[in-house]
Amino acid sequence: MEKSLKPTALNEKIHRFSDSFGNLMVDLFHYVALFAIGGSIVWSALVAFIDMTAKGGASIPDILLLFIYLELGAMVGIYFKTNHMPIRFMIYIAITVLTRMLIGDVQAHHEPTLGIVYIAGSILLLALANLVVRFGSSRYPALSLDSDGKG
Repeated sequence: MEKSLKPTALNEKIHRFSDSFGNLMVDLFHYVALFAIGGSIVWSALVAFIDMTAKGGASIPDILLLFIYLELGAMVGIYFKTNHMPIRFMIYIAITVLTRMLIGDVQAHHEPTLGIVYIAGSILLLALANLVVRFGSSRYPALSLDSDGKG
């Protein structure tokens, strides 16, 4: 009696199927998660905007909050299109958040404190980190991967 499938051939077919199915599930999760994150950003921005209109105006921290939502949305959009997380956008978001904190702290207390220096120093550190990331990405660009995921 001759076997139609050798154990190695069956093993290869199972391996190919499991790889394809695994990649499909990862891609499905990826897209569902991106749509969920994008939807929650839009929802949060809309709620913040409605609150601003209900107040009758927007303060500088309110406007900066909208910029944070805008940057988050742009980051999700870029990640959706390229499958690469733009780290610079995360740095921009952190700078905007710290700027919002700084403005809120100055508006609330109207006096110079050491906290203001810490926040300003953090903003400077993030700006320098952004400079390093930009220099590194221009000097040492990422390798583009072929369809097999190999450089």
